[in-house]
Amino acid sequence: MFEQNSQAVLEMVEPQDDQARTLLDSIQDYAIFMLDLTGRVRSWNRGAERVNGYSREEILGKHFSIFYPPGDIIDGRCERELQTAETEGRFEEEGWRVRKNGERYWANVVLTAMRDAAGQVVGFAKVTRDLTERRKTEERLRHSEERFRLLVTSVKDYAIFMVGPDGRVQSWNAGAQRMKGYEAGEIIGEPITRFYPEEAVAHGKPWALLREAAEVGRVEDEGWRVRKDGSLFWADVVITAVRDERGQLRGYAKVTRDLTERQRAEAERLRLAQAEEAVRLRDEFLAIASHELKTPLTALQLQLQSLKLRGGPLEPGVTSKLDRAVHSTERLAGLIETLLDVSRLSTGQLTLKPERMELCATVRDVIDRLHEAAAHADCQVLFQEGTPVEGTWDRLRIEQVVINLLSNAFKYAAGSPVELSVSREGSDALLVIRDKGPGIPESALSRLFNRFERAASINHYGGLGLGLYVTREIVQAHGGHISVENLAEGGARFTVRLPT
Repeated sequence: MFEQNSQAVLEMVEPQDDQARTLLDSIQDYAIFMLDLTGRVRSWNRGAERVNGYSREEILGKHFSIFYPPGDIIDGRCERELQTAETEGRFEEEGWRVRKNGERYWANVVLTAMRDAAGQVVGFAKVTRDLTERRKTEERLRHSEERFRLLVTSVKDYAIFMVGPDGRVQSWNAGAQRMKGYEAGEIIGEPITRFYPEEAVAHGKPWALLREAAEVGRVEDEGWRVRKDGSLFWADVVITAVRDERGQLRGYAKVTRDLTERQRAEAERLRLAQAEEAVRLRDEFLAIASHELKTPLTALQLQLQSLKLRGGPLEPGVTSKLDRAVHSTERLAGLIETLLDVSRLSTGQLTLKPERMELCATVRDVIDRLHEAAAHADCQVLFQEGTPVEGTWDRLRIEQVVINLLSNAFKYAAGSPVELSVSREGSDALLVIRDKGPGIPESALSRLFNRFERAASINHYGGLGLGLYVTREIVQAHGGHISVENLAEGGARFTVRLPT
């Protein structure tokens, strides 16, 4: 009876009609064969031979477990498949199978129960398709998508996330969390208006950007955005429309970069450029003004000197007024000359005329010339002379250094003695000036030699705050160095070091 039923089923799978048999054998992309009730192979087409590697003669009568990995056989998979197909009429799965040469392949398997006219199961039809290449492609795609997902989620310098067509956040990476402050659970499902200042939202900017991206495919924008804590940051934002294969809009990919530091640096660069331009214009004005003032001032000085030298008595009080006028013009001439020096320094036009000279003699000469200024400030000048110190310097500029330092001491340490000393240290000449004044505020020490810097308020002491700046520049032009420090016993000490 079994043989009769099996033959009937075999005729169903392998038709006696030559044309139908030829059709079945011509199918090479599917392994189509018949199993008996015990799972032994009863028929075999060319597709089965191609997929599994066995010829018809080799496989007929063999149990279909020959196509399964050893672990599945031990686990009883073959028996469960037959039982399921018999009970439910059909069994389908995807899994690993084994070819004749031992190579594994990924297969889609459909096992169908075959019944006779009375409804009795008399065998099984099995159709197997080799899906190895499809699985490899899917695995590559899955790995690629996984790598891409890991790449996107691990990027921390850029906020990369998806926005739905309705403008609500759909995904969130680590960079977005770091940049904007929201965790994924807080922001997914929320509208992108969260990231825009109130004014931008009121003007509809978020929606305008999405519309433009949908229309042209991509839009880029720079502007202020808002973090979770309410702080603003300057962002570069690229929004790209994402469409499916039918061209339907699925949402937007949004990439945001925090450019706050760049914006600050650019603003600082602009500020510095504007400050430098302001300084340039100021220096240009000082140079022009100084030159324009010098000519009439020189003429005024000559007229005053002429009045003092002409014979005959002057009216009472005129002499003292004339002396004050001469003193004022001399002070004004000194200020103008200082401004000219600043102009020369700013334009790199300060030139030196070095000659061999002796420093002690130069200092003595300057002290003699400033005798009246010292007396007026009630400052006793004490010069500690040592052995002569010779060097190659610009005599007029070195005199200017000594004059500026002494004038500074007379101004800020009036009523107290000022000490000078000249000595040699190695190959350098040292000029030291000490005063007994109030000293210099610690906050002013580091900037004392800058242009227009003052250690005290202009309300208490006159001047432009340029003398020490000019002094430093002259010393440095000689390859030297000047420094200042407060003394423990009070007062300040300036030290000039000049290479000889």
